[in-house]
Order: sequence, then structure tokens, then C-alpha cells
Amino acid sequence: MEPVVRSPLRDHIRQTVLDGLADGRWKPGDRLVERRMAAELGVSQAPVREALRELEALRLIESAPNKGARVRRLTRTDLREVYQVRAGLEEMAVRMGRPPVEALRTHLTRMHEAAAAGSLHDQVRHGVAFHREIVKASGNEVLLAVWESLGIEVWTHLSIRLFRMRPHENAAGHEPLVEAFERGDPEAGVLLREHVLGYAPPEPGRTS
Repeated sequence: MEPVVRSPLRDHIRQTVLDGLADGRWKPGDRLVERRMAAELGVSQAPVREALRELEALRLIESAPNKGARVRRLTRTDLREVYQVRAGLEEMAVRMGRPPVEALRTHLTRMHEAAAAGSLHDQVRHGVAFHREIVKASGNEVLLAVWESLGIEVWTHLSIRLFRMRPHENAAGHEPLVEAFERGDPEAGVLLREHVLGYAPPEPGRTS
């Protein structure tokens, strides 16, 4: 890991761990040792501890007395519940404001390029940026903050890696959304909600 040099430290450490979870550096069951992480990042243990507490609130890690923190073994239910909340937030955002279509098209182009290049990381990065444009367009800072607090990029990586589709399919799935926003479709929010829920593993007993 690269040393963290800017403040606030907690935010940088949190992002470092999120990146590690997304790229597979830490896998389910792996221990996250505060002292070791602090030494690698060149910081004290206090901001590391704070960052891990935030990630525990996201249900990405778990801790127990005298055992420290570990990466949680995520389930289909975990992923489904995150996407249910995210879908509701994004549908609400569309009711509040129309996203900039040109910005969406730019991110969609980047997603296709990343898919063609076989870069899952870039595909997810631009996919998250695509959806952030939608939420940001609501003009509601609280809504944006709640959406960002979900750890969207990590959950997106996990859903694609564990349960989802091939890269080209993921990029193509955003095309109907751009078209709906272009034509001012009043059902764009519903379409967006269904799109987001499409990333969630099905409920037990269901195949879709």
C-alpha cells in the first residue's frame, strides 16, 4: 500500500481498504490487523481503527473482542439488501432532477471501452460515475451522501465478481437508461430502479 500523506486520514484509509476489498487483496475471512495496516500506511492506529469501524457499519467487515477485525463472508442476502436500498435512492434522485445526458453518454462510452479492453476496474469506475451523475443531479446533498455511504464501488465489484454478468453485458445494460433520459421518459425512474435491482442476486426460491 502507498503511504497516506493527505488528511483526513480516516477517509484515505477507508478508501484504501475499500480498494483492497474490491481488487481482491483481502478476501472473506482475512484478518485486518490495525498495527500492521498503520505501519504500512505510515500512520497511527487511531485513524485505522476509525476507518475499520465505518466499514463495519457498512457490513463489509466484522470484529469480535480479542479477535480483531475480519472481512465478512458476504451472502446473496447482503448484496440484495444493499441493492434494494440503492435502487430506492436512485429512483428518488430521478424524481428530483434530470441528469446531464452528455455526461452519462461519456461514462457509457468509457464503460464500453473498458469492457473491450477487459478492464473490470475501469468498467466499474465509470459505471459508478454514471450513477453518481444521476444522484448528484437531484441537487440533494443528503441523498448524495447517503448513496455514497453505501460503498457502491465495492458492492458493484463484488456483485459482478460473485454473481453477475460479463463486462459487455454490464455496459450495454446502461444504454436504455440514457435513451430514457434523452427522451424525457416519465418512467425513467422506474426503469432505473429495475436496472439497479438487476444486479441483486434473486431471493431464495426465485431464479430472476
